[in-house]
Amino acid sequence: MAQMVVIYRTPQDIAAFDRHYFDIHVPLAKTLPGLRKYEISDGPIAVPTGCGEVYRIGTLSFDDLATLKAAFASPEGRAAAADRRLFAPHGSGVQMYLFDRKVL
Repeated sequence: MAQMVVIYRTPQDIAAFDRHYFDIHVPLAKTLPGLRKYEISDGPIAVPTGCGEVYRIGTLSFDDLATLKAAFASPEGRAAAADRRLFAPHGSGVQMYLFDRKVL
């Protein structure tokens, strides 16, 4: 299985971020070809030293890395990427990681 983890810093306007994220972005991203599962963090995100700057973490699961990459090359993937730039426009506010995972 492959995953994409998207980490969002705390936005200036949390209500506007959540409204766009849940009403527009999540439904759009759920149309990605090959998407198996879409999970998000629920509640505060802590670090060992207390509260961090991270507001939301999204994890998208696909069968493999090739399927994940193909999903984001599709029209649906390009639309989701363009939409992400609307509600989280600055690259410094978002981190994305794509990887194959192994269960030990």
